[in-house]
Amino acid sequence: MKCHRSEKITTGIQRIVLVGNPNVGKSVIFGLITGKYVTVSNYPGTTVEISQGNINLSGKRFLLIDTPGVNSLIPMSEDEKVTRDILLSERPYAVLQVADSKNLKRTLMITLQLAEMGLPLVLDLNMEDEAMDRGLLIDKKRLGERLGIEIVGTVAPRRKGIRELKEALLRPSVPRLRINYDDRIEKYIERISSLLPDSAVSRRSVALMILSGDESLREWLKVNLSDDAIDEVERLRDECQANYPGPLGLVISEARYRYVEEITGEVLSRVQPAEVRLRPFLERVTMHPLWGIPVLLAVLYLLYQLVGVFGAGTLVDFLEEVIFGSYINPMVSRVVDLLLPFQFIRDMLVGEYGVVTMALTYAIAIILPITTTFFIAFSILEDSGYLPRLAILSNRVFNIIGLNGRAVLPMVLGLGCGTMAVMTTRTLETRRDRIIATFLLALAIPCSAQLGVILGMLGALSLKAAVIWMGTVLGVLFLAGFLAARVVPGEKTEFFLEIPPLRIPRLSNVLIKTFGRIEWYLKEAVPLFILGTLVLFFLDKLKLLGIIERGASPIVHGLLGLPEKTTGFFILGFLRRDYGAAGLFSMAAGGELSPLQTLVSLVTITLFVPCLANFFMIIKERGLRVALTVTAVVFFIAFITGGLMNFLLRELHVSI
Repeated sequence: MKCHRSEKITTGIQRIVLVGNPNVGKSVIFGLITGKYVTVSNYPGTTVEISQGNINLSGKRFLLIDTPGVNSLIPMSEDEKVTRDILLSERPYAVLQVADSKNLKRTLMITLQLAEMGLPLVLDLNMEDEAMDRGLLIDKKRLGERLGIEIVGTVAPRRKGIRELKEALLRPSVPRLRINYDDRIEKYIERISSLLPDSAVSRRSVALMILSGDESLREWLKVNLSDDAIDEVERLRDECQANYPGPLGLVISEARYRYVEEITGEVLSRVQPAEVRLRPFLERVTMHPLWGIPVLLAVLYLLYQLVGVFGAGTLVDFLEEVIFGSYINPMVSRVVDLLLPFQFIRDMLVGEYGVVTMALTYAIAIILPITTTFFIAFSILEDSGYLPRLAILSNRVFNIIGLNGRAVLPMVLGLGCGTMAVMTTRTLETRRDRIIATFLLALAIPCSAQLGVILGMLGALSLKAAVIWMGTVLGVLFLAGFLAARVVPGEKTEFFLEIPPLRIPRLSNVLIKTFGRIEWYLKEAVPLFILGTLVLFFLDKLKLLGIIERGASPIVHGLLGLPEKTTGFFILGFLRRDYGAAGLFSMAAGGELSPLQTLVSLVTITLFVPCLANFFMIIKERGLRVALTVTAVVFFIAFITGGLMNFLLRELHVSI
């Protein structure tokens, strides 16, 4: 169940809120405690909506709420504001802070802020195995005594410590921590606190947020204080700031950091890690600006063999020609002919644009085996920790188009689902970066289902065709991004990303992710395939499809050099990009497209307008004006690029 940021979480049962830095395994812990699937990725930026799940602890029922990752409870991004607002407005039974055992100082900076809020807390030191591999030992007993809370160590991928964590959640306690700031700050904390109302968190913590310069808190102040009280609070804040040469927020953070250093000095020790030569070597190589490229090419080759050759070749041939071609479609056609006397209904089910003969055949026989093999490969790359290394490797290249490595992550996610990737652009710090990333996702990042079909079509062509396709798409991506970075106003932000260690993917994790994504595909995509087929069916029956095809002939046939029939599949491409690609796949397999036409159609459909779901997500995230502008620009670029390719390949007599 998803709850959008603007909705208040209301329920009659007690709540436990998951909090933690990005990339510490919160979503994995959420899935293990609730027993339900949530997209789990080995890189920051996955949790951008609020996931909820019911849990039962020793007969007691709770609602577990997973929140976006935060580096501070003084929000610097939209995601951090979501988490802070939940803590500010909803008094939870407990807060479960999931932490990276390798980064105890960063962890305790959030623990201190939660302690100042006065919230009952349990601390989960996750990734204990990775900390031990680096020779880091944490005295959990001493740390628990120092903080006054339950401390549990876990290794989430191995499910180690989950039982103990569930037991600890029944014993949350407010941390026994209090930082005494200098006398001037303490005086103003007391004066501001006296003006604040009682709320889910302590007035002292709210006063510290105000003194730290948290402008996002103003909405909360407007709801809970009169205008005169707000003016007085801001006057006191400015008066306190006047006593310090630097930002007051920095003074407060430095005091917290000194306190954290004191604690870590007591509980953290270092030993000589066990010597493991291979993994550190691989971790260095995969991010190396030179040697990382052969690794990337090897990964792409294996991806092509699994998806393009096995998925789109062996599996599709078996399902399409044997299962559907020899058994399902003939059987359904005979049953329909026997039971349904109306030709119109028979055509709608098993005709040229039939629900069974086109929609289900495309969705199950062509797309499903391709997406399944891609989902398997993508899940392996996620669970192994390779994707953030790809972001580091790509960072220098993306700097050319005015983006940084943080924007690479939505691009990688876009290979799974463009709609979800647009949502993750919220993690980018500026509106400029979010708009550019959204534009590039809509333009040149094919989703998993579409990419699988494309790889299958390329598998039937030559290596030269694959190189031309990839070079064209990447060239358009970087040229469009380069120009967009100079058109869209704003400044580029810096790039910081924590890299998890490489690990051997766990079969259970890969299977959970793959089955979860297949379930999503069957629920979300197949109904759109049926809808798209029905649209084509009625357009054909009303004689409108022929009119549209003839109207689009100057573009589709004249500019791209494609048969007029492909117009229908470009229309379907707006409903689902992979559906449009599947139609082209079917035409190419049936010999209706020459190799050159196949390549031109592939480039055009890859760069084609975002699908309907993606279009609506862009409206939701960026607004109608941006969505319409992006769609119009992408449409223009796609057909101009396809037209230029058709012209050049024919003029140069390039054999495909």
